[in-house]
Amino acid sequence: MATTNDSGAAPQPSPPDAVAAAPGTSGKKLEMTNDPARTGFDPQMKWWMNYFKILTGQMTPEGMFHFREWRYTVHEERDCKRCEEYRDWLFTYSPTVSFLSGKIEDLNGKLDKSNVLCRRCPARLTEDGQVHRQSGGFSPNHGILLCANEIRDRKHLEDTLAHEMVHAWDHLRWKVDWMGDKDLKHAACTEIRASMLSGECRWTREAFTRNNWTLTQQFQNCVRQRAIKSVMARPRCEGEEHASKVVRKVWDSCFSDTRPFDEVYR
Repeated sequence: MATTNDSGAAPQPSPPDAVAAAPGTSGKKLEMTNDPARTGFDPQMKWWMNYFKILTGQMTPEGMFHFREWRYTVHEERDCKRCEEYRDWLFTYSPTVSFLSGKIEDLNGKLDKSNVLCRRCPARLTEDGQVHRQSGGFSPNHGILLCANEIRDRKHLEDTLAHEMVHAWDHLRWKVDWMGDKDLKHAACTEIRASMLSGECRWTREAFTRNNWTLTQQFQNCVRQRAIKSVMARPRCEGEEHASKVVRKVWDSCFSDTRPFDEVYR
């Protein structure tokens, strides 16, 4: 799963200024919020009128981002209902989810529909043009968040749920330092393991979803890059170089650790 935020809580809406700093992110890139005069997207207009602007080139890429987020708000109830149906099916029929659920119970934890929640997760657009989305998150105090508006289908939700359940198992087993208050090695290791064991980096997912048809080292590269991006989202991380260095330090030991599985199955 590509996640830029594994805190387990849905991101907060952007502040009302056209360009505003994200809360608690001193020195981080600023977030962009909508200005109809600049972007061409006007939330006061009918959806089809905004869509017509896209078709005729009257809306900027930034405007299209805000239009997409606006439509997610409109369809929030529908998306959450679909997500909950997928979640309930997976807890009943998915071998991976059932296996991880049992292993979590062995460590005196429990995950079910009371603490695996489907919600809309607003994305962030920063001043450098990068869009930051998440499909899920884990919080030791609350459980698992599934981002209903970012879920493509049931297989995608299965990958996302498995990723977060690996985090849950890791936390119960080792009490992970999620924020990196001591160092970021814990975060790097659990992100490597979650991307490796969840199935989100298997070749078919990379090829048919992300259009990456590379054969050599594709799996390792996917796991590495997703771990780096997730570590970069930690407040204590100083940037991509810092995240890459931490991931390299723990790579050999964490990439070879398939617990609670015997091997990489997905």
